[in-house]
Amino acid sequence: MAMSGMRGLSVFISDIRNCQNKEQERLRVDKELGNIRTRFKNEKALTPYEKKKYVWKMLYIYMLGYDVDFGHMEAVSLISAPKYPEKQVGYIVTSSLLNENHDFLRLAINTVRNDIIGRNETFQCLALTMVGNIGGREFAESLAPDVQKLLLSSSCRPLVRKKAALCLLRLYRKNPDVVNVDGWADRMAQLLDERDLGVLTSSMSLLVALVSNQHEAYWSCLPKCVKTLERLARNQDIPQEYTYYGIPSPWLQVKTMRALQYFPTIEDPNTRRSLFEVLQRILMGTDVVKNVNKNNASHAVLFEALALVMHLDAEKEMMSQCVALLGKFIAVREPNIRYLGLENMTRMLMVTDVQDIIKRHQAQIITSLKDPDISIRRRALDLLYGMCDVTNAKDIVEELLQYLSTAEFAMREELSLKAAILAEKFAPDLSWYVDVILQLIDKAGDFVSDDIWFRVVQFVTNNEDLQPYAAAKAREYLDKPAIHETMVKVSAYLLGEFGHLLGRRPGCSPKEIFSIIHEKLPTVSIPTISILLSTYAKILMHCQPPDPELQKQIWAIFKKYESSIEVEIQQRAVEYFALSRKGAALMDILAEMPKFPERQSALIKKAEDTEVDTAEQSAIKLRAQQQYQNSNALVVTDQSHANGAPPAVGVGQLSLVKMPSMSSNVDDISAEQRLSQENGTLNQVDSQQPSPDLLGDLLGPLAIEGPPSSNVHPQPSSDPGTEGTVVDATAIVPVGQEASSVQPIGNIAERFQALCLKDSGVLYEDPYIQIGIKAEWRAHQGHLVLFLGNKNTSPLISVHALILPPVHLKMELSLVPDTIPPRAQVQCPLEIMNLHPSRDVAVIDFSYKFGNDMVNVKLRLPAVLNKFLQPITISPEEFFPQWRSLPGPPLKLQEVVRGVRPLPLLEMANLFNSFHLIVCPGLDPNPNNLVASTTFYSESTRAMLCLARIETDPADRTQLRMTVASGDPTLTFELKEFIKEQLVSIPLASRIPPTHAAPMSPVAQPASAPPPAALNDPGAALAALL
Repeated sequence: MAMSGMRGLSVFISDIRNCQNKEQERLRVDKELGNIRTRFKNEKALTPYEKKKYVWKMLYIYMLGYDVDFGHMEAVSLISAPKYPEKQVGYIVTSSLLNENHDFLRLAINTVRNDIIGRNETFQCLALTMVGNIGGREFAESLAPDVQKLLLSSSCRPLVRKKAALCLLRLYRKNPDVVNVDGWADRMAQLLDERDLGVLTSSMSLLVALVSNQHEAYWSCLPKCVKTLERLARNQDIPQEYTYYGIPSPWLQVKTMRALQYFPTIEDPNTRRSLFEVLQRILMGTDVVKNVNKNNASHAVLFEALALVMHLDAEKEMMSQCVALLGKFIAVREPNIRYLGLENMTRMLMVTDVQDIIKRHQAQIITSLKDPDISIRRRALDLLYGMCDVTNAKDIVEELLQYLSTAEFAMREELSLKAAILAEKFAPDLSWYVDVILQLIDKAGDFVSDDIWFRVVQFVTNNEDLQPYAAAKAREYLDKPAIHETMVKVSAYLLGEFGHLLGRRPGCSPKEIFSIIHEKLPTVSIPTISILLSTYAKILMHCQPPDPELQKQIWAIFKKYESSIEVEIQQRAVEYFALSRKGAALMDILAEMPKFPERQSALIKKAEDTEVDTAEQSAIKLRAQQQYQNSNALVVTDQSHANGAPPAVGVGQLSLVKMPSMSSNVDDISAEQRLSQENGTLNQVDSQQPSPDLLGDLLGPLAIEGPPSSNVHPQPSSDPGTEGTVVDATAIVPVGQEASSVQPIGNIAERFQALCLKDSGVLYEDPYIQIGIKAEWRAHQGHLVLFLGNKNTSPLISVHALILPPVHLKMELSLVPDTIPPRAQVQCPLEIMNLHPSRDVAVIDFSYKFGNDMVNVKLRLPAVLNKFLQPITISPEEFFPQWRSLPGPPLKLQEVVRGVRPLPLLEMANLFNSFHLIVCPGLDPNPNNLVASTTFYSESTRAMLCLARIETDPADRTQLRMTVASGDPTLTFELKEFIKEQLVSIPLASRIPPTHAAPMSPVAQPASAPPPAALNDPGAALAALL
């Protein structure tokens, strides 16, 4: 404030500072306000100097926290003063005292506009500052066009244009519907050519706001942003005043990279190459130094560069470099740098195929759990939780259990929940899972929710082999002198249900189990007493023949609690006492609990529903904070199922997920009505006229060959215009619809084929959404997670996903939320169970709404036959008895296959290995032949050994003879056809469903008897057998 010469203001400030207490200050302020009010009543007698002085005093009183409810008109009137000192006071006090809806502001609009369009640069700056601070709707409607002209004016000084850009940014953020920015793409591109870094930085802030709402209109700005980054990275033409500790304008670098993250992709190869060169320079040139200010600036640029690298889905080499750089950061002594390294490494987990690289730093991350700073410990916990999988689950969970004993109380509940979830999802065996949960309860009983011990009881009840082990472990924990009440609950339940399985072990007789449990009764709460009473009844039931002494003890306890004031305990005691007197009938009444139906894991649902400030959420919120400040960035909604049953969410590898059979819907959606189109048919559905037929857009049946006994027949096309016509399924669009303007990125069929060979990758991508897959397969079950990533800065609405499974798969998808927030990623678990062999493919019908149109795409899911194969190497001693036991059709089928892709024998062996058919060398004496073996898993066949022999002709690689054998005729046929599909070269776009589903039965080839001399030679024996 320019207050030189204002003696009255200086005296008033001194008086306020010299007040001894708040009361004296209030009296002095009231006195001054009364004096100002009196002087303002006779405004004509006030000189400009006096009015300015009194308005300054009003502002000071307002800054002290007192209400100033008068004098506003006097402050507004100073805006129209001709001299700078009075005008400055008017603008400052008006912008401080009045909000955007105040009526007096309307009186000042014309004056402010005159100052903006005038020639006095000082007045222009004052006016722009006030308009930007207030940012009201009326200001935006009246002044935005003038501010835009000022920004684009080449005759204004850079100082004025900087303020104009920031003023327009404020008006646009407050009133995006009022500020007209149509056709501003060329103007913004012109502003990005500005050489003055001050104007360029302000313009870049404006560009970030514009592209966050509608990036499509600003593609012309993308190359300009990359050139700006190149200029800064090479330190070309950067004034000294914009260089901060040797870093060229770090603020502009951050804003530029932020703007680039709002564009989905960079398709121009030259622009993309230039950008990656700049990012490489930033990654290579950033290191930790002693100067804190330089560290802050360089790390701000670095972490924004990391976010851009993740957004652009860079090559794996650059991703590895990013992780290695973050690995250095988490090892330094400076806590702030360690925190940032852990946080950004957690964000890197969102990128596909980086988890294995992050695992190399697991030891250092575990060390961060012992850091004195709790914020660093939280980030380390989040990172460990995110990077855990089946390969490192044991190590991570054991570290979490060790850390649990010393962790702060504020972290123990979250720590317990995450340890329980990891143990459930990635347990190598069930006994280890039981050990982990019991240790968890023992070390952090107060912080272990009931859901955790409910879950372990469910697993033990559903797995008979686990019951004796769990009961024995529970018995061991009861020997401890002091255990938590939760441990008493779970131990009592397990011993009541399964304690009889320990009858022959020392210390595990019914009387001994009853005694050690009863010792805990006086110290437990009422809910636990109810569980103990149930346990006593179970012990009495399992004690056959009855032990009179034990029976008398338990009856006495029941009689004692028959008069309990608690209704639940009283009812149990009365009923158990009456039931226990029924003798042998008690065995039927209190029989062992039936198996629990498989259901949604309450632990995983709790983790999804609990909003925790994790680094993943922070990363996503950073992108959406301008418009969606209150949104939860990572959302998986729990929508009710159509039949009222809860949808199954991934419960990891431990549970046998029982999904509702599709057989009840045969009349509505039969096996004959499955899809025939190629993966990725993309339609644009008119949002005003939804199709009444759910499967109306599927374009035809899925006519895949079945075994000779199959009854599957193709259905004719529902469109009479296409009946009898050969159609390319990937190029067709339903009648009445135009081809969608939203085109997929990349070849969808190639993406599907790649996912048939690996367990993670991208299934589908377009400019607005990316659908990724990460799958785990164990025996005949699969746990697949769909990652739905919104690449846009606007939400995707009306999101729907419908699984159309073939009859041989049971599949249940956790329903996706109706809306995916901007820049968010939604995870949707999908549980799969293989019922019997088949090559039919499941399809997901996925749709979302962007703008006014509904985008619909149908994608094949890589739940194919080879996912249920487990390679197994067998010796000649194991192979020949198996081969002899399968004499001929239909268990052993042979076919001459023509039109084979000419592959060298080594490449063909690698192809077989990639599909989990492992080639066994040395079994066939002919070097041009291959013998392969594998194990197929399904609910009907269980583990079924499969054998295959491929006989090739070196003179003609385009044909071969193939023999496949297994113990199931359907499996033999399906596996033979599957191998043939992989060997025969058929273009993906031209695969047409066959006109008949049932192929011709293969001709049986009689096997000649081996000569006696060949029986001792494995190769000769095999050749004779085949």
